[in-house]
Amino acid sequence: MSRIGRPAADLHPPAARPAVETIPDAIHVRGGRAVPAPERVATEAPVAISYGEETHVVMMATPADLEDLGVGFSLAEGIVAAAGEISGMLVADLDVGIRIAMRIPPARAARLGERSRNLPGRSGCGLCGIASIEAALRDLPPVPAGAPISAEAVTAAIADLPGRQAINRQTGAVHAAAFADRAGRLRLVREDVGRHNALDKLIGAAARAGMNPADGFVVLTSRCSMEMVQKAATAGFPLLAAISAPTALAIELARRCGLTLAAFARPDGFNLYAHAGRVACRPGADGTSP
Repeated sequence: MSRIGRPAADLHPPAARPAVETIPDAIHVRGGRAVPAPERVATEAPVAISYGEETHVVMMATPADLEDLGVGFSLAEGIVAAAGEISGMLVADLDVGIRIAMRIPPARAARLGERSRNLPGRSGCGLCGIASIEAALRDLPPVPAGAPISAEAVTAAIADLPGRQAINRQTGAVHAAAFADRAGRLRLVREDVGRHNALDKLIGAAARAGMNPADGFVVLTSRCSMEMVQKAATAGFPLLAAISAPTALAIELARRCGLTLAAFARPDGFNLYAHAGRVACRPGADGTSP
């Protein structure tokens, strides 16, 4: 994926809103006793993503890494095929919310009417407001086979992720999506109150950094729904590992498109639900492996 340019005339400094706020008058109640104790909480704000003058979607999101969100959402939703198709970006704080405005080729913009959306203030909901079933269950590109990824790489990435979740350590309220290389080293981590937003931010960050999704895999701190499979497959990641459960439709879509799906991932192991052959495991007690 090509990197998006940053022409000075087209860009505005990202909205200066904190990702974490302090509530000074919070109270801890322990053993029936009330103790004043300031608390740090995650920030969320309405974020509108626009193409040209038309607002395509409004979501609640953590006001951090917003350029990554704009690029990643555009890629993950199939609005553009490469980051280089976005010719300019404006991130503006409008007091009532934040607007991410982008320019895309006219042919791409014309297709947006076919997948009209209206997301009224939800935290990264992946499908709310899509106007048709066909658009919700869009065809996914096949995921190339590629070289195997070791089970140890997946568990290493899972073990390392909590230490890389800066916002969540302070608030306990946000999801994370991370890109790990084939050795399990975390290369990028993005956080958001919405799990879909976190994955969009990660996809955008990887594209803007010129990273090849096929060179690693994605780790999620959430359940794995069909939308997360759609986004990962559309972006070109070969493996998606989630710490929580998958849905039946997520498994079905992963099997159709060739994405390896792991869930209930922990530092000591995980379950494989689709294309297990991409994960290199040691033989089991009966001498077999996936």
